[in-house]
Amino acid sequence: MVTSKDGTAIEFLSQGNGPGLVVVPGNNRRARHYGTLARELSDTYPVHVIERRGRGRSGPQGPDYGIESEVDDVIAVMEHTGSNLVFGHSYGGLVALHLGLRRKVAALMVYEPGVSIGGSFDAHWLPSFTHLLRGGRKVAAMATFLKHTRLTPVGNAPMPVFHALAFMLLSGAEGRDARAMMATTPAEIGEIARLDSDGSRYAGIASPTLLLGGERTPGYLTGVLPLLAEVIPGAQHVILPGLDHNAPDLNAPKVIAERIRAFIP
Repeated sequence: MVTSKDGTAIEFLSQGNGPGLVVVPGNNRRARHYGTLARELSDTYPVHVIERRGRGRSGPQGPDYGIESEVDDVIAVMEHTGSNLVFGHSYGGLVALHLGLRRKVAALMVYEPGVSIGGSFDAHWLPSFTHLLRGGRKVAAMATFLKHTRLTPVGNAPMPVFHALAFMLLSGAEGRDARAMMATTPAEIGEIARLDSDGSRYAGIASPTLLLGGERTPGYLTGVLPLLAEVIPGAQHVILPGLDHNAPDLNAPKVIAERIRAFIP
């Protein structure tokens, strides 16, 4: 446990001790979801997975929440562990890129960061999601999220299909965590929308940078990667065949671990 700049307690889970790699999870993900990724890498160097705000024993997002709060949390873990390597997934990838604007690290690696360039991330559904969530209609809110993020294999199915998926997700083994984490989504998606730009700000990243994506992920998440690769000096951009958005945490952590290990100097 560390204390962030604003006094918020931030939990992190470690595989090994000392300087190594800090992992920043995505939206609706807990630190434990990256357990396999951490184990795959921990024989090479320690791995410290952040339990982001609103999760586990970490404190709440707070009234002044923004991307810089998340960056402060990562810096607190980096300084506590002596780490200088960072990997971020999805929204955690956006956090990692903004960390890269604050300081240079030995290696900065992201998988499908939640970056919006020229309106590429369509968040028009967020007010509806937020209204449903505040009204206690969590299944309907989750169905809205699943339909519009397009991260499930059912594509453009009718809305009742998404309601069924949402009900199963919120009622299943991980339902309690999923319901709790929904409260963090409006502020996080709101930050993605607020930070929409032409992408030129990321030219300020001075760290060696690896931009990873999956072939099976919707284009609004992977389409920004070549644009970022053009802007970030010396960045490497790789699309991995057969992988989807949940490769680091669920479906292919060993593949992602290999890419991370190969990139770190």
